[in-house]
Amino acid sequence: MKDIKKILIANRGEIALRILRCCRELNIKTVAVYSTADRDLKHVLLADEAVCIGPAPATKSYLNMAALISAAEVTQADAIHPGYGFLSENADFAESVEKSGFIFIGPRPETIRLMGSKTNAKAEMIAAGVPCVPGSDGVLPEDEAVCLATAERVGYPVLIKAASGGGGRGMQVVRAKEDLIEKINIARTEALNAFKDASVFLEKYLETPRHVEFQVLSDGAGHAIHLGERDCSMQRRNQKVVEESPAPGITQEQRDEIGALCVNACKRIGYRGAGTFEFLYEHGKFYFIEMNTRIQVEHPVTEMVTNVDLIKAQIRIAAGLGLKKQQKHIKIRGHAIECRINAEHPRTFIPSPGEIKKYHAPGGPGIRMDTHIYAGYKVPPHYDSMIGKLIAYGSDRKSAMARMRQALSEMVIEGIHTNIPLQRRIMEDSVFKEGAHNIHYLEEMLEQWDKE
Repeated sequence: MKDIKKILIANRGEIALRILRCCRELNIKTVAVYSTADRDLKHVLLADEAVCIGPAPATKSYLNMAALISAAEVTQADAIHPGYGFLSENADFAESVEKSGFIFIGPRPETIRLMGSKTNAKAEMIAAGVPCVPGSDGVLPEDEAVCLATAERVGYPVLIKAASGGGGRGMQVVRAKEDLIEKINIARTEALNAFKDASVFLEKYLETPRHVEFQVLSDGAGHAIHLGERDCSMQRRNQKVVEESPAPGITQEQRDEIGALCVNACKRIGYRGAGTFEFLYEHGKFYFIEMNTRIQVEHPVTEMVTNVDLIKAQIRIAAGLGLKKQQKHIKIRGHAIECRINAEHPRTFIPSPGEIKKYHAPGGPGIRMDTHIYAGYKVPPHYDSMIGKLIAYGSDRKSAMARMRQALSEMVIEGIHTNIPLQRRIMEDSVFKEGAHNIHYLEEMLEQWDKE
């Protein structure tokens, strides 16, 4: 067992505050790091110690590995929690943290590397018996004839994807063979620019899938559990907008079957920490797409229905304390929905930085608001536009949705634009109410909205 008395939080915003609160509960001291644009962040003001790690651009602060490790050395921290985004899935950072003598609260560097390559991850999952989308065997070669033959075997439409990275960059849908080579080249260029890796692979393009993901916890020593699934199908440009748990229409048998496969895969790769297996789900079948080797933005919905604190579990595992719970202890009760609250125009999606003049948080039974904002806080223009997450819990999906509608109607953020009007609209949408939406539905809904 390793003694963790002080944790450096290598992140910002709501996740940094979430980690800080958890550390307080565990009686662990905290070190906040911040850029010059973030000196007024709530967790920076609340932390035991705070270190400025550079100017506003993320490349010069939150992505500066040397500055983060220096901050840990100066403050004599024991461990570093990367949160999500930034360096959370960077194997080189995890390696540097461990080589510098600190505990990395996350998977081993070699696991991050393995699962960070979508082609290698897919090969591992196939070996572990996890169902995958039909596609190319690894990265597409330069040989055009081989690429054409692969697409023919898989069957059009196909999807070209970057082997590294995500967020929809380096993705191209191809519906006809005459467009294939051109789209592969476009995807390679996009992938190279975004991830410094031009490798792409090919998969069957599913027309109307849902995005369903499984949360896992694994201690890296042969013990692993799953905490059920989340539906994250309400997406715009591959960015999640609404998430919920459990996923509508998934049976207990399906949950047990896919959950068990994810648990076995964790044991196979020696996974350590919290992780998420992401699947596309269509016509009753699951297809693995990737694994996120970190905590997810949407982790609160799983916490609400399982009553497991995932950040606390991450810290326990990193300290060598293993898993507190076994699979038989995990019971999914009720339903939880999360709406991401972004500082952006609800129709044009243009980011809206600036000062929050007025802020009123919603309340009531089953309502949780994870946010770092307050009246007078200035939203900087340098980072992701998400400023909070509103979570509603109820005894069933209908009750959770009713509470979410009420909470959204109570919420006040003035001085900047937010996507609250969009979230209200989604909660009133008949297709969403039925749980009949897929990953393309929100785009269609927005097109319809523009015509009104």
